[in-house]
Amino acid sequence: MSAILGCIADDFTGATDLAGTLVRAGMRAVQMIGVPAGPAEAVDAEAVVIALKSRTIPAAEAVAQSLAALQWLEAAGCRQFFFKYCSTFDSTDAGNIGPVAEALMAALGTDFTIACPAFPKNRRSVFKGHLFVGDALLHESGMQDHPLTPMTDPNLVRVLARQSESEVGLVPFDRVRAGPGAIAESFATLGERGVRLAIVDALDEDDLMSIGGACAGLSLITGGSGVAIGLPENYRKAGLLGDPAAADALPAIEGARAILSGSCSRATRAQVRLAAERGPAFRIDPVALGAGEDLVAAAAYLRGEYRAPDLLVGHSLGGAAVLAGAHLIPEARAVATLAAPSDTRHLEQSLLRMAPELAHEDEVEVDVIGRSVRIGRPLLEDLATADLETAIRHLDLPLMIFHSPQDEIVGIDHASRIYRAASHPKSFISLDGADHLFLARESDAIYVGKMLAVWAARYLPGT
Repeated sequence: MSAILGCIADDFTGATDLAGTLVRAGMRAVQMIGVPAGPAEAVDAEAVVIALKSRTIPAAEAVAQSLAALQWLEAAGCRQFFFKYCSTFDSTDAGNIGPVAEALMAALGTDFTIACPAFPKNRRSVFKGHLFVGDALLHESGMQDHPLTPMTDPNLVRVLARQSESEVGLVPFDRVRAGPGAIAESFATLGERGVRLAIVDALDEDDLMSIGGACAGLSLITGGSGVAIGLPENYRKAGLLGDPAAADALPAIEGARAILSGSCSRATRAQVRLAAERGPAFRIDPVALGAGEDLVAAAAYLRGEYRAPDLLVGHSLGGAAVLAGAHLIPEARAVATLAAPSDTRHLEQSLLRMAPELAHEDEVEVDVIGRSVRIGRPLLEDLATADLETAIRHLDLPLMIFHSPQDEIVGIDHASRIYRAASHPKSFISLDGADHLFLARESDAIYVGKMLAVWAARYLPGT
Protein backbone atom coordinates (compact mmCIF):
# COMPACT_ATOMS: atom_id res chain seq x y z
CA MET A 1 0.00 0.00 0.00
CA SER A 2 1.11 3.60 -0.53
CA ALA A 3 0.77 6.33 2.06
CA ILE A 4 -2.04 8.85 1.84
CA LEU A 5 -0.78 11.73 3.97
CA GLY A 6 2.80 12.98 3.83
CA CYS A 7 3.91 15.16 6.74
CA ILE A 8 6.95 17.39 7.17
CA ALA A 9 7.67 18.46 10.75
CA ASP A 10 10.21 21.12 11.68
CA ASP A 11 11.43 19.23 14.75
CA PHE A 12 11.50 15.73 16.18
CA THR A 13 9.17 16.21 19.16
CA GLY A 14 6.58 17.91 16.98
CA ALA A 15 6.78 15.05 14.49
CA THR A 16 6.18 12.58 17.31
CA ASP A 17 3.19 14.59 18.51
CA LEU A 18 1.72 14.68 15.01
CA ALA A 19 2.23 10.95 14.44
CA GLY A 20 0.54 10.23 17.78
CA THR A 21 -2.37 12.48 16.88
CA LEU A 22 -2.94 10.65 13.61
CA VAL A 23 -2.70 7.25 15.28
CA ARG A 24 -5.27 8.25 17.91
CA ALA A 25 -7.55 9.26 15.04
CA GLY A 26 -7.22 5.78 13.52
CA MET A 27 -4.43 6.20 10.94
CA ARG A 28 -1.44 3.89 10.78
CA ALA A 29 1.55 6.22 10.87
CA VAL A 30 5.32 5.85 10.63
CA GLN A 31 7.84 8.49 11.67
CA MET A 32 11.23 8.97 10.01
CA ILE A 33 14.12 11.02 11.35
CA GLY A 34 15.36 13.12 8.47
CA VAL A 35 14.76 12.52 4.79
CA PRO A 36 15.49 8.84 4.06
CA ALA A 37 18.73 8.40 2.12
CA GLY A 38 17.43 5.68 -0.18
CA PRO A 39 14.80 5.84 -2.90
CA ALA A 40 11.17 6.08 -1.87
CA GLU A 41 9.38 2.77 -1.80
CA ALA A 42 5.90 1.68 -0.86
CA VAL A 43 5.43 2.42 2.84
CA ASP A 44 3.36 0.10 4.98
CA ALA A 45 1.50 2.96 6.63
CA GLU A 46 -1.28 5.41 5.84
CA ALA A 47 0.68 8.47 6.99
CA VAL A 48 4.41 9.21 6.87
CA VAL A 49 5.90 11.88 9.14
CA ILE A 50 9.42 13.09 8.34
CA ALA A 51 11.06 14.81 11.30
CA LEU A 52 13.47 17.57 10.34
CA LYS A 53 15.46 19.93 12.54
CA SER A 54 14.61 23.06 10.60
CA ARG A 55 12.76 25.34 13.01
CA THR A 56 15.61 27.73 13.79
CA ILE A 57 18.13 27.17 10.99
CA PRO A 58 18.47 29.77 8.19
CA ALA A 59 15.28 30.00 6.13
CA ALA A 60 16.96 28.96 2.88
CA GLU A 61 18.22 25.76 4.49
CA ALA A 62 14.82 25.05 6.03
CA VAL A 63 13.23 25.44 2.60
CA ALA A 64 15.78 23.13 0.97
CA GLN A 65 15.29 20.41 3.60
CA SER A 66 11.50 20.70 3.42
CA LEU A 67 11.48 20.45 -0.37
CA ALA A 68 13.70 17.37 -0.21
CA ALA A 69 11.23 15.81 2.24
CA LEU A 70 8.32 16.71 -0.04
CA GLN A 71 10.03 15.12 -3.03
CA TRP A 72 10.56 11.89 -1.10
CA LEU A 73 6.95 11.85 0.14
CA GLU A 74 5.61 12.44 -3.37
CA ALA A 75 7.71 9.54 -4.67
CA ALA A 76 6.27 7.40 -1.86
CA GLY A 77 2.79 8.01 -3.26
CA CYS A 78 1.38 10.50 -0.74
CA ARG A 79 -1.68 12.40 -1.98
CA GLN A 80 -2.00 15.20 0.56
CA PHE A 81 0.70 17.01 2.51
CA PHE A 82 1.00 18.58 5.95
CA PHE A 83 3.64 21.03 7.19
CA LYS A 84 3.79 20.82 10.98
CA TYR A 85 5.28 23.49 13.26
CA CYS A 86 4.94 24.39 16.92
CA SER A 87 1.55 25.27 18.41
CA THR A 88 3.16 28.47 19.69
CA PHE A 89 4.07 29.41 16.10
CA ASP A 90 7.79 29.53 16.92
CA SER A 91 9.39 31.70 14.23
CA THR A 92 10.92 35.10 13.51
CA ASP A 93 10.35 37.77 10.88
CA ALA A 94 12.87 35.87 8.72
CA GLY A 95 10.89 32.62 8.93
CA ASN A 96 10.75 29.77 8.89
CA ILE A 97 7.01 29.10 8.70
CA GLY A 98 6.20 31.52 5.88
CA PRO A 99 9.13 30.72 3.56
CA VAL A 100 8.68 26.96 3.93
CA ALA A 101 4.91 27.11 3.40
CA GLU A 102 5.32 29.22 0.26
CA ALA A 103 8.03 26.94 -1.13
CA LEU A 104 5.87 23.85 -0.57
CA MET A 105 2.91 25.57 -2.24
CA ALA A 106 5.01 26.43 -5.27
CA ALA A 107 6.34 22.89 -5.54
CA LEU A 108 2.83 21.44 -5.33
CA GLY A 109 1.41 23.95 -7.80
CA THR A 110 -1.23 25.22 -5.38
CA ASP A 111 -2.11 28.83 -4.62
CA PHE A 112 -3.82 28.52 -1.23
CA THR A 113 -3.26 26.92 2.15
CA ILE A 114 -4.09 27.52 5.79
CA ALA A 115 -2.06 28.12 8.95
CA CYS A 116 -3.66 26.91 12.16
CA PRO A 117 -1.45 26.19 15.20
CA ALA A 118 -4.45 25.70 17.52
CA PHE A 119 -4.38 22.66 19.81
CA PRO A 120 -7.08 23.16 22.47
CA LYS A 121 -6.20 19.93 24.26
CA ASN A 122 -2.83 21.54 25.04
CA ARG A 123 -4.50 24.91 25.74
CA ARG A 124 -3.50 26.52 22.44
CA SER A 125 -6.35 28.38 20.75
CA VAL A 126 -6.72 31.01 18.04
CA PHE A 127 -9.41 33.70 18.19
CA LYS A 128 -9.67 36.67 15.83
CA GLY A 129 -6.28 35.64 14.53
CA HIS A 130 -4.67 35.95 17.96
CA LEU A 131 -2.90 32.97 19.55
CA PHE A 132 -3.63 32.18 23.18
CA VAL A 133 -1.63 29.88 25.46
CA GLY A 134 -4.14 29.00 28.13
CA ASP A 135 -5.78 32.29 29.12
CA ALA A 136 -2.76 34.39 28.13
CA LEU A 137 -1.97 35.93 24.79
CA LEU A 138 1.12 34.48 23.16
CA HIS A 139 3.34 37.45 24.02
CA GLU A 140 2.39 37.17 27.72
CA SER A 141 2.77 33.37 27.99
CA GLY A 142 6.50 33.13 28.56
CA MET A 143 7.19 32.62 24.85
CA GLN A 144 8.23 36.27 24.62
CA ASP A 145 11.43 35.18 26.40
CA HIS A 146 12.26 32.24 24.12
CA PRO A 147 16.02 32.44 23.43
CA LEU A 148 15.78 31.58 19.72
CA THR A 149 12.26 32.58 18.63
CA PRO A 150 10.90 35.21 21.03
CA MET A 151 7.19 35.61 20.26
CA THR A 152 6.29 39.23 21.00
CA ASP A 153 3.21 39.59 18.79
CA PRO A 154 0.09 37.42 19.34
CA ASN A 155 -1.54 38.50 16.04
CA LEU A 156 -0.68 35.62 13.72
CA VAL A 157 -1.88 37.44 10.62
CA ARG A 158 0.76 40.10 11.26
CA VAL A 159 3.41 37.55 12.29
CA LEU A 160 2.94 35.41 9.17
CA ALA A 161 2.70 38.42 6.86
CA ARG A 162 6.07 39.73 8.04
CA GLN A 163 7.81 36.50 7.03
CA SER A 164 5.88 35.83 3.81
CA GLU A 165 5.68 37.32 0.35
CA SER A 166 2.03 36.27 0.01
CA GLU A 167 -1.00 38.13 1.29
CA VAL A 168 -2.27 36.68 4.56
CA GLY A 169 -5.94 36.54 5.54
CA LEU A 170 -8.16 35.20 8.30
CA VAL A 171 -11.01 32.71 8.55
CA PRO A 172 -12.80 34.10 11.63
CA PHE A 173 -14.44 32.16 14.41
CA ASP A 174 -18.03 32.70 13.26
CA ARG A 175 -17.25 31.05 9.90
CA VAL A 176 -15.49 28.15 11.63
CA ARG A 177 -18.48 27.56 13.90
CA ALA A 178 -20.75 27.51 10.85
CA GLY A 179 -19.14 24.22 9.81
CA PRO A 180 -16.94 22.70 7.08
CA GLY A 181 -19.04 24.10 4.24
CA ALA A 182 -18.78 27.67 5.48
CA ILE A 183 -15.06 27.28 6.10
CA ALA A 184 -14.51 25.96 2.57
CA GLU A 185 -16.50 28.92 1.21
CA SER A 186 -14.21 31.26 3.15
CA PHE A 187 -11.19 29.54 1.60
CA ALA A 188 -12.63 30.19 -1.87
CA THR A 189 -13.51 33.80 -1.10
CA LEU A 190 -10.05 34.55 0.29
CA GLY A 191 -8.44 32.88 -2.70
CA GLU A 192 -10.46 35.03 -5.10
CA ARG A 193 -9.15 38.10 -3.26
CA GLY A 194 -5.56 37.01 -3.79
CA VAL A 195 -4.98 35.66 -0.28
CA ARG A 196 -2.67 32.66 -0.37
CA LEU A 197 -2.17 32.01 3.35
CA ALA A 198 -5.05 32.05 5.83
CA ILE A 199 -4.93 31.94 9.62
CA VAL A 200 -7.92 29.94 10.89
CA ASP A 201 -9.56 30.47 14.28
CA ALA A 202 -10.20 27.43 16.51
CA LEU A 203 -11.26 27.16 20.16
CA ASP A 204 -12.06 23.47 20.65
CA GLU A 205 -11.71 20.06 19.06
CA ASP A 206 -15.04 20.37 17.23
CA ASP A 207 -13.58 23.41 15.45
CA LEU A 208 -10.55 21.35 14.42
CA MET A 209 -12.79 18.59 13.07
CA SER A 210 -14.70 21.16 11.00
CA ILE A 211 -11.47 22.68 9.69
CA GLY A 212 -10.20 19.20 8.79
CA GLY A 213 -13.38 18.52 6.84
CA ALA A 214 -12.99 21.80 4.93
CA CYS A 215 -9.39 20.90 4.02
CA ALA A 216 -10.32 17.76 2.09
CA GLY A 217 -9.60 19.46 -1.22
CA LEU A 218 -6.36 21.22 -0.24
CA SER A 219 -3.03 19.85 -1.43
CA LEU A 220 -1.22 21.37 1.54
CA ILE A 221 -2.25 22.08 5.13
CA THR A 222 0.03 23.79 7.66
CA GLY A 223 -0.32 24.07 11.40
CA GLY A 224 0.22 22.42 14.74
CA SER A 225 -0.62 18.77 15.16
CA GLY A 226 -4.09 19.67 16.46
CA VAL A 227 -5.49 20.65 13.07
CA ALA A 228 -4.57 17.19 11.75
CA ILE A 229 -7.25 15.66 13.99
CA GLY A 230 -9.94 16.10 11.35
CA LEU A 231 -8.01 14.77 8.35
CA PRO A 232 -8.35 10.99 8.93
CA GLU A 233 -12.15 11.24 8.76
CA ASN A 234 -11.84 12.58 5.20
CA TYR A 235 -9.82 9.53 4.16
CA ARG A 236 -12.17 7.21 6.03
CA LYS A 237 -15.18 8.60 4.14
CA ALA A 238 -13.28 8.05 0.90
CA GLY A 239 -12.67 4.40 1.81
CA LEU A 240 -8.90 4.84 1.99
CA LEU A 241 -8.23 3.73 5.58
CA GLY A 242 -7.96 0.27 7.06
CA ASP A 243 -9.09 -0.99 10.45
CA PRO A 244 -8.60 1.86 12.97
CA ALA A 245 -8.20 -0.65 15.80
CA ALA A 246 -4.84 -1.70 14.33
CA ALA A 247 -3.49 1.84 14.10
CA ASP A 248 -1.67 1.79 17.44
CA ALA A 249 -0.29 -1.75 17.23
CA LEU A 250 3.45 -1.64 17.98
CA PRO A 251 6.01 -4.36 18.72
CA ALA A 252 7.16 -4.57 22.33
CA ILE A 253 10.55 -3.02 23.09
CA GLU A 254 12.72 -4.32 25.91
CA GLY A 255 15.63 -2.72 27.75
CA ALA A 256 16.44 0.51 29.52
CA ARG A 257 14.98 3.84 28.51
CA ALA A 258 16.13 7.43 28.71
CA ILE A 259 13.97 10.53 28.38
CA LEU A 260 15.74 13.71 27.27
CA SER A 261 14.20 17.16 27.62
CA GLY A 262 15.10 19.47 24.77
CA SER A 263 13.26 22.61 25.82
CA CYS A 264 13.07 25.03 28.74
CA SER A 265 9.50 26.22 28.14
CA ARG A 266 6.98 26.30 30.98
CA ALA A 267 5.14 23.28 29.59
CA THR A 268 8.33 21.24 29.28
CA ARG A 269 9.42 22.12 32.80
CA ALA A 270 6.03 20.93 34.07
CA GLN A 271 6.42 17.67 32.13
CA VAL A 272 9.88 17.17 33.60
CA ARG A 273 8.51 17.65 37.12
CA LEU A 274 5.75 15.12 36.43
CA ALA A 275 8.21 12.57 35.03
CA ALA A 276 10.44 12.99 38.10
CA GLU A 277 7.47 12.31 40.37
CA ARG A 278 6.64 9.07 38.55
CA GLY A 279 10.05 7.50 38.07
CA PRO A 280 13.82 7.72 38.53
CA ALA A 281 15.25 11.08 37.51
CA PHE A 282 18.48 13.00 37.87
CA ARG A 283 18.77 16.77 37.49
CA ILE A 284 22.03 18.31 36.34
CA ASP A 285 22.93 21.70 37.78
CA PRO A 286 24.51 23.66 34.89
CA VAL A 287 26.48 25.82 37.29
CA ALA A 288 28.04 22.96 39.30
CA LEU A 289 28.74 21.08 36.07
CA GLY A 290 31.89 23.07 35.31
CA ALA A 291 33.70 21.58 38.29
CA GLY A 292 32.76 18.05 37.27
CA GLU A 293 30.70 17.55 40.44
CA ASP A 294 27.36 16.86 38.77
CA LEU A 295 29.06 14.59 36.23
CA VAL A 296 30.36 12.33 38.99
CA ALA A 297 26.98 12.39 40.73
CA ALA A 298 25.24 11.52 37.44
CA ALA A 299 27.61 8.60 36.90
CA ALA A 300 26.87 7.34 40.41
CA TYR A 301 23.15 7.65 39.69
CA LEU A 302 23.51 5.65 36.47
CA ARG A 303 25.67 3.08 38.25
CA GLY A 304 22.85 2.45 40.69
CA GLU A 305 19.97 2.55 38.21
CA TYR A 306 21.54 0.91 35.16
CA ARG A 307 25.31 0.99 34.61
CA ALA A 308 28.04 3.62 34.82
CA PRO A 309 29.09 5.32 31.57
CA ASP A 310 32.22 4.15 29.76
CA LEU A 311 32.26 6.98 27.18
CA LEU A 312 32.15 10.57 28.46
CA VAL A 313 31.15 13.23 25.92
CA GLY A 314 30.79 16.89 26.84
CA HIS A 315 29.88 20.02 24.88
CA SER A 316 31.10 23.48 25.94
CA LEU A 317 30.88 23.64 29.74
CA GLY A 318 30.03 19.93 29.67
CA GLY A 319 33.38 19.37 27.97
CA ALA A 320 35.16 20.99 30.90
CA ALA A 321 33.10 18.78 33.21
CA VAL A 322 34.13 15.50 31.57
CA LEU A 323 37.78 16.58 31.56
CA ALA A 324 37.63 17.50 35.25
CA GLY A 325 35.62 14.52 36.43
CA ALA A 326 36.75 11.60 34.27
CA HIS A 327 39.37 10.42 36.79
CA LEU A 328 36.61 10.01 39.38
CA ILE A 329 34.63 7.56 37.19
CA PRO A 330 36.57 4.28 37.16
CA GLU A 331 34.42 2.77 34.40
CA ALA A 332 35.33 5.57 31.92
CA ARG A 333 37.32 4.28 28.97
CA ALA A 334 37.34 7.30 26.62
CA VAL A 335 36.57 11.03 26.63
CA ALA A 336 35.40 13.39 23.86
CA THR A 337 34.90 17.16 24.01
CA LEU A 338 32.99 19.47 21.69
CA ALA A 339 33.72 23.21 21.76
CA ALA A 340 35.08 22.88 25.29
CA PRO A 341 36.94 25.58 27.24
CA SER A 342 40.44 24.74 28.46
CA ASP A 343 39.91 26.33 31.87
CA THR A 344 36.98 27.13 34.18
CA ARG A 345 38.06 30.75 34.35
CA HIS A 346 36.23 31.02 31.02
CA LEU A 347 32.98 30.24 32.88
CA GLU A 348 33.87 32.72 35.62
CA GLN A 349 34.30 35.45 33.02
CA SER A 350 31.03 34.47 31.32
CA LEU A 351 29.14 34.74 34.62
CA LEU A 352 30.69 38.14 35.28
CA ARG A 353 29.53 39.30 31.86
CA MET A 354 25.98 38.11 32.64
CA ALA A 355 26.01 39.61 36.13
CA PRO A 356 28.72 42.28 36.62
CA GLU A 357 27.46 42.90 40.18
CA LEU A 358 29.03 39.56 41.17
CA ALA A 359 32.35 41.40 41.32
CA HIS A 360 31.27 43.28 44.44
CA GLU A 361 28.23 41.44 45.89
CA ASP A 362 28.17 38.19 47.89
CA GLU A 363 25.27 36.64 45.94
CA VAL A 364 23.21 37.54 42.88
CA GLU A 365 20.50 35.92 40.73
CA VAL A 366 21.63 34.92 37.25
CA ASP A 367 19.61 33.49 34.36
CA VAL A 368 21.35 30.26 33.30
CA ILE A 369 19.77 28.42 30.37
CA GLY A 370 16.33 29.83 31.13
CA ARG A 371 16.53 29.09 34.87
CA SER A 372 17.03 31.62 37.63
CA VAL A 373 20.04 30.55 39.70
CA ARG A 374 21.50 32.23 42.79
CA ILE A 375 25.27 32.38 42.48
CA GLY A 376 27.60 33.37 45.29
CA ARG A 377 31.18 34.58 45.36
CA PRO A 378 32.51 31.20 46.65
CA LEU A 379 31.50 29.56 43.36
CA LEU A 380 33.12 32.37 41.39
CA GLU A 381 36.31 31.94 43.41
CA ASP A 382 36.28 28.16 42.84
CA LEU A 383 35.97 28.69 39.10
CA ALA A 384 38.80 31.21 39.14
CA THR A 385 41.16 28.84 40.96
CA ALA A 386 40.16 25.45 39.52
CA ASP A 387 43.09 23.72 37.82
CA LEU A 388 41.59 22.09 34.71
CA GLU A 389 44.97 21.91 32.99
CA THR A 390 46.31 19.55 35.66
CA ALA A 391 43.22 17.35 35.28
CA ILE A 392 43.88 17.18 31.52
CA ARG A 393 47.54 16.28 32.04
CA HIS A 394 46.54 13.39 34.32
CA LEU A 395 43.55 12.27 32.23
CA ASP A 396 45.20 8.98 31.17
CA LEU A 397 42.31 8.13 28.80
CA PRO A 398 41.94 8.32 25.00
CA LEU A 399 40.78 11.84 24.12
CA MET A 400 38.97 13.22 21.07
CA ILE A 401 38.69 17.00 20.66
CA PHE A 402 36.13 18.56 18.30
CA HIS A 403 36.30 22.33 17.80
CA SER A 404 35.46 24.93 15.15
CA PRO A 405 38.00 27.58 14.11
CA GLN A 406 35.03 29.95 13.77
CA ASP A 407 33.65 29.36 17.29
CA GLU A 408 32.92 32.85 18.64
CA ILE A 409 31.94 31.65 22.11
CA VAL A 410 34.90 29.42 22.98
CA GLY A 411 37.83 30.22 20.71
CA ILE A 412 39.89 27.62 18.89
CA ASP A 413 42.86 28.46 21.14
CA HIS A 414 41.09 26.52 23.92
CA ALA A 415 41.22 23.36 21.79
CA SER A 416 44.94 23.94 21.19
CA ARG A 417 45.62 24.22 24.92
CA ILE A 418 43.64 21.05 25.68
CA TYR A 419 45.50 19.14 22.98
CA ARG A 420 48.94 20.29 24.17
CA ALA A 421 48.15 19.43 27.79
CA ALA A 422 46.75 15.95 27.09
CA SER A 423 48.82 12.79 26.72
CA HIS A 424 48.50 10.35 23.85
CA PRO A 425 46.34 8.75 22.57
CA LYS A 426 44.66 12.01 21.59
CA SER A 427 42.96 13.22 18.40
CA PHE A 428 41.66 16.55 17.10
CA ILE A 429 39.07 17.21 14.41
CA SER A 430 38.58 20.74 13.13
CA LEU A 431 34.91 21.54 12.42
CA ASP A 432 35.44 24.21 9.80
CA GLY A 433 32.46 26.56 9.48
CA ALA A 434 30.53 25.21 12.46
CA ASP A 435 29.05 27.48 15.12
CA HIS A 436 29.36 26.88 18.86
CA LEU A 437 25.96 25.16 19.24
CA PHE A 438 26.02 23.28 15.89
CA LEU A 439 22.69 24.91 14.98
CA ALA A 440 23.60 26.71 11.76
CA ARG A 441 24.09 23.48 9.80
CA GLU A 442 22.52 20.18 10.74
CA SER A 443 25.28 18.43 8.79
CA ASP A 444 27.84 19.55 11.39
CA ALA A 445 26.10 17.65 14.21
CA ILE A 446 25.64 14.59 11.99
CA TYR A 447 29.32 14.65 11.03
CA VAL A 448 30.41 14.86 14.67
CA GLY A 449 28.13 11.95 15.58
CA LYS A 450 29.49 9.73 12.82
CA MET A 451 33.13 10.55 13.52
CA LEU A 452 32.63 10.08 17.26
CA ALA A 453 31.07 6.65 16.70
CA VAL A 454 33.96 5.48 14.51
CA TRP A 455 36.59 6.78 16.94
CA ALA A 456 34.87 5.41 20.07
CA ALA A 457 34.49 1.93 18.54
CA ARG A 458 38.28 1.58 18.72
CA TYR A 459 38.20 1.92 22.51
CA LEU A 460 34.78 0.45 23.26
CA PRO A 461 34.62 -2.74 21.20
CA GLY A 462 31.33 -4.57 21.24
CA THR A 463 29.29 -1.58 22.39
